[in-house]
Amino acid sequence: MLKTIDREPPASGRQLVLEQAFRLLGKQNLAQISMDELADAAGVSRATLYRLFPGKPALFKALIETYSPWESVAKILEKAEDRAPKALVPLIARALAEALEGKTGILLRMVFEMVKGEPDAIQGVRRSMTRGVPDVIQYLGDEMAAGRLRRMHPVIALQLLAGPIFVHLSTRPLAAMLGFKLPMESVIEQIAEAWLRAMNAAHASAAEEH
Repeated sequence: MLKTIDREPPASGRQLVLEQAFRLLGKQNLAQISMDELADAAGVSRATLYRLFPGKPALFKALIETYSPWESVAKILEKAEDRAPKALVPLIARALAEALEGKTGILLRMVFEMVKGEPDAIQGVRRSMTRGVPDVIQYLGDEMAAGRLRRMHPVIALQLLAGPIFVHLSTRPLAAMLGFKLPMESVIEQIAEAWLRAMNAAHASAAEEH
């Protein structure tokens, strides 16, 4: 009997809890989410839920690890063999788009939760500040220092890449009503190409000379 009680919850149970927590976060803020409600929605016992996630801080950190688009970007940077901007930036743009598609509203709420500085979000903030965003900022800064990208604050450079992707995904349904039919892959490719042209160090130097 004791062995049954102490048994580790299946991996599928953990994923189901995260899916339901993500869904609930789309309807209410982190403080409003009831762990009992979450257990019921995921079809697990309260004891199992707390064995998986001891509290909301651990739950929110796991949501960041699972759904944050920057986790996908970190993996791209870790595995990339060719780190030239021309090769890597389109991969980063595609990873961002895939992670954001259909989730922009909830992910924006997650950002608000982190910005508010609520205790339950602190572990998630720490995760975000140590993986993903810092990795890409470091990469952009290194490429600027090496003269391969136009010099500016790397945070601004990152915003110039991520911003159009986020805006496109947020407004794509409305654009479709106006007759916009360009496939997502083509849009992201064009955004990446435009970013690379704007950030080309050689073009920037030539423009400054004139």
